[in-house]
Amino acid sequence: VQLQASGGGLVQAGESLRLSCVASELPCSECVVGWFRQAPGKEREFVAAIRPSTASTYLADSVKGRFSMSRDNSKNTVYLRLNNLKPEDTAVYSCAAKRVGSLDHRNYVYWGQGTQVTVSS
Repeated sequence: VQLQASGGGLVQAGESLRLSCVASELPCSECVVGWFRQAPGKEREFVAAIRPSTASTYLADSVKGRFSMSRDNSKNTVYLRLNNLKPEDTAVYSCAAKRVGSLDHRNYVYWGQGTQVTVSS
């Protein structure tokens, strides 16, 4: 499974972005796609996950209420909508996938490259 993330950019605080993660395939009903972010000098942080077959999602507390996930199975694409962005959301956002498991931060096997999100105050 190959993943391609895109959609990052430079925005002002309060604005929105939609990140996309296109998968070469999502060959299993239990597949999970997650989003992570890493800010300079900080550890990678789990942001959200979705099970494309059911559209079930999980959002980390730090982004709940501002971020959301969705998917378009016909395009093998999942989206991360970032609303009301804050400077502390500045990070490289990466998507990852696993063939089975929970909507959590663990055991991702396939990783895409990141897309930079920069939020100015």
